[in-house]
Amino acid sequence: MPQDAGVPPPTSGYALLDVGDARRLERFGPLVVDRPAPGADGHVPQDPSAWSAADARFDRADRGVVAHEGWTTKDGQPIEPWLVEEDGATFELRLAPSGQVGLFPEQADVRAWIRRQVTRLQSARAEAVRREVRPAAVLNLFGYTGAAAISAAVPGVAVTHVDASRPAVAWARHNAELNGLAAAPIRWISDDAVAFAERELRRGRRYAGIVLDPPSYGHGSSGKPWRLGTDLPALLAACAGLLGEGPAFVVLTAHTPGFGPDRLGESLLEALEPVAGSTVGARIEVADQSILSAGGTRLHLGAMARWSR
Repeated sequence: MPQDAGVPPPTSGYALLDVGDARRLERFGPLVVDRPAPGADGHVPQDPSAWSAADARFDRADRGVVAHEGWTTKDGQPIEPWLVEEDGATFELRLAPSGQVGLFPEQADVRAWIRRQVTRLQSARAEAVRREVRPAAVLNLFGYTGAAAISAAVPGVAVTHVDASRPAVAWARHNAELNGLAAAPIRWISDDAVAFAERELRRGRRYAGIVLDPPSYGHGSSGKPWRLGTDLPALLAACAGLLGEGPAFVVLTAHTPGFGPDRLGESLLEALEPVAGSTVGARIEVADQSILSAGGTRLHLGAMARWSR
C-alpha cells in the first residue's frame, strides 16, 4: 500500500495561517477563524500577533475552564453564512455549534481524486449504455454538507448522499443548488449510514463508487450509537458487497486518534479482498491528511485510504 504525500495544494478560498497551543488559525474566504486542533498540541505559534485578527473563536469546555463554550465573535455580533470557492465549486459555510464550518480543507485532495474517478466512470458510460447496464452510481455515506457529493455529480453519474442529520442534508442540498445541481440526479437521504448500506445490499443495489467519512462516535437517525473502533468492519463489509462489476472506487477517511493511514488501509484490504481478489492491496493508497501552515508547520488532521479498480 503506497503512502501518498497527503498535503493538499493551497486554494484561494482557504489558508492555514498559523498553528500552536492545540489550536489552528484559518482563513475561509474573507473570514478568519480560531478553533481547537488536537494535532497542534505541542506546536508553538509562529506568528502570535496574527491570532488577534480572528473574526471568530471556538472554545470547548474539555480544554479547561472557559467562560463560554462555543463561538465568540470579534465584535460580539452573529456572523451570517458566507461563501467560499474551491477548485471551481462554491460552498456556504457557517459557524456550526460543533465547531465546524462546513468544509474540511484537508480533504481537498480527496475531493479532487473523487472527481478524477467519477470522470473515469463517466467515460465508461458509453459501453454501459451499449450493454444496457444501469448508469454508474456513487454512494456518499456520512456526507455532511455535500462536498463529496458535489465532486461526484457529473453528467451520467447518479449520486446518493446519506447523513443521519437532517439539517446537514438540507445544508448539502443548498450547496448543490449553489453549484447549479438542483436538478442533478442526487438522492438526499437522512438515515443511519450502516443501516442504509445494509438495506441497499438486501435490495440488490450496486454502486461504482463509495465515499466514507465516518466520525469517531455518534448516533444514527434512529438513535443507534456509532463507534468507529467497533462498527467500521461491519460497515466496510456491507460496502464491499455493494460494489458492482467494472470500474469502481472506494475512499475512506477518518479523524480518529489511533486510526492512522496503515490501519485504515488494512481495514479496507480486509473488506475488499473477498470481493475484489488478492491483488487489492497493490491498488490501495494510504495517506496522512495534513496541511502546511503559512509558517511551514504541518498540522495532522486525519488519515485516508483509497482503492480503485
